[in-house]
Amino acid sequence: MSTPLPTPSTRRRRLAVLLLACGLVAGCGRDAVRPEPAPKAPAAAPVPAPDIRVGLALGGGAAKGFAHIGVIKMLEANGITPDVVAGTSAGSVVGALYASGMDPFELQRKAVALDESSIRDVSLFSGGLVEGRALQDYVNAQVDGRALERMQKPFAAVATRLETGERVAFARGNTGQAVRASSSVPGVFEPVAIGKWHYVDGGVVSPVPVDAARDLGAEVVVAVDISSKATGETPAHMLGIINQSISIMGQKLGEQEMARADVVIRPRVTDIGSADFTQRDRAILEGERAALAALPAIRKAIAAKQAERIAAARKAAAARAKAREPECVERKAWLGLVDREPVCTPAAQP
Repeated sequence: MSTPLPTPSTRRRRLAVLLLACGLVAGCGRDAVRPEPAPKAPAAAPVPAPDIRVGLALGGGAAKGFAHIGVIKMLEANGITPDVVAGTSAGSVVGALYASGMDPFELQRKAVALDESSIRDVSLFSGGLVEGRALQDYVNAQVDGRALERMQKPFAAVATRLETGERVAFARGNTGQAVRASSSVPGVFEPVAIGKWHYVDGGVVSPVPVDAARDLGAEVVVAVDISSKATGETPAHMLGIINQSISIMGQKLGEQEMARADVVIRPRVTDIGSADFTQRDRAILEGERAALAALPAIRKAIAAKQAERIAAARKAAAARAKAREPECVERKAWLGLVDREPVCTPAAQP
């Protein structure tokens, strides 16, 4: 008995099943057609964390200024090295020595060895005021006569122009003279003549020089406030009275400027007298303690600025890619690649 031939419809069904099976087993024969894999978008290149310029704004406070040394010691010990430094009054003294290239331990050795009489010269021709020339010479000797613009770190000493009340940040010229001007407490030091102007203590207009640090290019500013606060008690000596009076006058102005800092460090030195050089060791220790407590906030501020920079770079890259998109689409169309390669949508990475 002969087997009946399959009908045309049966043959078509068998062929379809055969082709389906052929595709499931990854092809029948070397000429089998295989689907092309979907094109992959280019991998996004990792973006390294950008270097952030950290600025240190060292405030005024006479003998309390030794606390700045402790702050610098603790920052560097924990891997945070300021890139720029601005100083007012006592902060300008420490800032100048640090910016000249001294490490924190050398700063401490200088502080311990400092003889107060070596930086105080009384002028009999100005009512017993301190002339300030000794301080100027001391600073210039410590920085090897280096001018402000030749410091290893960008540095500015902030003073007040007596004739106009303007804040002046000295970043060029004689380092000792700029520090002397920044430290010339009214009523204690003679005003310093530079050119046609006279200058007095920077604390009158900028007790903690945050804005000067920004002007030097700092992206994150760490401010160190050692200023005297009104405590309800009368200071025991003339320098203390004058220093506290200046602090009270600049307190509101200083608060506004410190609000523009990213982190404010306040060592507990308010009970140290403005002329009490015997407390230098304690002031350094208090600076270390305050800086240690501030480390998490400083790291957080640096990380936030890094994230901000990365986001800005990505946004700029995306804008550049979008600006090139019409030209890219036209080129793809000419090459016949419109539906195959995503070359017009690069990863928005710098």
